[in-house]
Amino acid sequence: MRETHARYAGLTDGAVADYIPKLAEADPDWFGISLASATGRSFSVGDAQQEFSIQSISKAFVYALVCESLGHDLMRERIGVNNTGLPFNSVMAIELNGGHTMNPMVNAGALATTGLVPGDSWEEKWDYIHRGLSAFAGRDLELDEEVFASEMETNLRNMGIARLLQSYGHISIDPMRVTELYTRQCSLRVTTEDLARMGATLADGGTNPVTGAEVVSPAVSRDVLAVMATTGMYEASGDWLFEVGMPGKSGVAGGIVTIAPGKGSLATFSPPLDAAGNSVRGIRATRHLSHMLGLNLFSSTAQPGTAAV
Repeated sequence: MRETHARYAGLTDGAVADYIPKLAEADPDWFGISLASATGRSFSVGDAQQEFSIQSISKAFVYALVCESLGHDLMRERIGVNNTGLPFNSVMAIELNGGHTMNPMVNAGALATTGLVPGDSWEEKWDYIHRGLSAFAGRDLELDEEVFASEMETNLRNMGIARLLQSYGHISIDPMRVTELYTRQCSLRVTTEDLARMGATLADGGTNPVTGAEVVSPAVSRDVLAVMATTGMYEASGDWLFEVGMPGKSGVAGGIVTIAPGKGSLATFSPPLDAAGNSVRGIRATRHLSHMLGLNLFSSTAQPGTAAV
């Protein structure tokens, strides 16, 4: 991990997300890597304790919580599991699919998923999300109020997507409050150590390997990992699965969480992003470690000779 961090720390490709003003303030040199095993062990290098907003990585874990509540069949029917092949904030993904969402890892499907969160009030719904994501992390996650406020000022596209979903009957409650709730979940503060522990919980069949708490069932963990594998890196998910060979999910603050089922999880953080919204250093580091450590699900042995340069 130290060798991998040194290998890619000087990479200058990509650009920090600036469409959310607060995210534009991130230091492009931040770079952290953490690994958490399904047995509770952990290792970190670099800026692994630097906090950042979880952003779209929250989609995977909120989806897991709602799947736990509503079940496999209903969630597959209501949200979908197929890749859109379009940018994460695309409106056309809905229009080209008969008004239906296609998967929970892009904004349309994530908004529809958040709209299904259990609770009789908005406070109860937020408490369900907050407690659930904190249980994945093994600690009480805090809301970044500045990021939340910054996103609420600029999330007109998400508001439009929510209104469009309402028009097709896929959001049955106030779409503006759903957008606010979704924005709030994306604004929770995490570190790579948190993300690695959250991923390790899915790797361990839904049980947090540090706290011992069962957050979701093994069946839900399986479903979430399957969707992450095919859709977690947006339109670049095919390239990711081909090169890395593990379920993963990215966020525009620069985080990526990757899961090796039954083994553990790798998390990276580096703000500069590629055109698809994925961390450039994070992709390179994860691909390198996947090859070196033999984590690729489609390979039976480590393949250091094919590690990315």
